[in-house]
Amino acid sequence: MKKIDAKKLFNKEWEFLTGAANITQIPNYRNPEVAFIGASNVGKSSIINALLSKKIAIVSSTPGRTRQLNFFISDKDSPNSLVLVDMPGYGFAKAGKKDIESWQKTSFEFLAKRANLQRVFLLIDPIKGLKESDKDIINMFNTLAVSFQIVLTKVDKLKSEEVAKVENQINQAAKKWPAIYPKIIKTSSLQKIGIYELQDSIVEILSFL
Repeated sequence: MKKIDAKKLFNKEWEFLTGAANITQIPNYRNPEVAFIGASNVGKSSIINALLSKKIAIVSSTPGRTRQLNFFISDKDSPNSLVLVDMPGYGFAKAGKKDIESWQKTSFEFLAKRANLQRVFLLIDPIKGLKESDKDIINMFNTLAVSFQIVLTKVDKLKSEEVAKVENQINQAAKKWPAIYPKIIKTSSLQKIGIYELQDSIVEILSFL
C-alpha cells in the first residue's frame, strides 16, 4: 500500500483540464479519477471548492448550472496526478428536455465505460433526505458495478439527532446496495466539517492502486 500525504495532494496546484458535453470529448488518459455527483442544489460545487481549498468549481444560486462533465487535475505534469470529475446535477435544471437528456446520456456512458474511475461520491442533502432521483442514480451504480460513497452535505443546518436519523435510514437501505462503500461522510462546506475526512477517503482509494 502506497503512503500518500493528503495535505500535500490537496495543496497541489489544481487546474481545470477540460469540459465534456458528450462522450467523444472526454479526455483519454490513465490517471486515477474520482467523481462527484448529486441532485441540483445539493452544494456539490461548494464541497469541491472546500476539498481543494480553491474556488475552482462554479457556485451558482441557479440549480443545475453544471451542464457538462468538468475535469480538474492536480499537478498536471506528474504521472501520479489525480483527476476530479464534477458531474452534472440531476433533478431540477433550467434547461430544455433535449439538453438534459444529452447530459444524462453522457454521464451514463462515462460511468459505464470509465476504467480509471475509482469511486463516485454521491452527495445527499440531509434536509431533503434520500429522494427517488437519488435512488435512481444508486440503482444505476449497482447495475453498472460502479463503486460509490455517500456524502451528506449541509449538516450544519440540522441538529445532530436529525442527521443521525437520515444516516440510519440510508444505512438500512444500503444493505441492498452491492456497489456502495459503507461509510457515510458528513460535511459542511460552510463550516469545513468533514472535509479532511473526505480528503482521507480519497487518499485511501489511491493508496491501494
